[in-house]
Amino acid sequence: MTRSLFLDQLKDYKTSYSEEALFVDQFLTLLQHPDAYQRHHLPGHITGSSWIVDPEHQAALLLHHGKLNKWLQPGGHSDGDENTLVVAIREAQEETGVLNFKIPSERIFDLDIHPIPERKDMPAHFHYDVRFLFYASTKDAIIVSEESHDVKWIPFEDIAQKSGDNKSLLRMLEKTERFKN
Repeated sequence: MTRSLFLDQLKDYKTSYSEEALFVDQFLTLLQHPDAYQRHHLPGHITGSSWIVDPEHQAALLLHHGKLNKWLQPGGHSDGDENTLVVAIREAQEETGVLNFKIPSERIFDLDIHPIPERKDMPAHFHYDVRFLFYASTKDAIIVSEESHDVKWIPFEDIAQKSGDNKSLLRMLEKTERFKN
């Protein structure tokens, strides 16, 4: 997905979630800057993520993030790559070890803007996260990268408790439930 295609998708993006609708204008503003896809661009930059579910819609593949100490979907920095779908695929493969995904659509599945706390080498900033829906088999081997404490399939009914009611994950879970119907 090029920057141009992403801008087109954003302009047409429809959501029933008020918080997500507010993100669209913020993404459009960020994308006016040539360094929007660079991690050094502050106060925020584009990241790409994957919401990986099994084909039966029973579980999502989540990782326990090492630095943030939270259960999250795989994803990461664009580092200059304006194709956020490619970024999401790369990050999913690196962070889970799963190599084969079915991607039902190259369209945006979800948008989120979330704060990243200050670290010694980086001030607090925001990730403008573009999420895509991926399918993978629960039988595929998974790995735990050095960036994570754990990676595993979390049953849908356990995601709220496991994530501490992470609003963003619950929104994607809700969308997934509607997607299968």
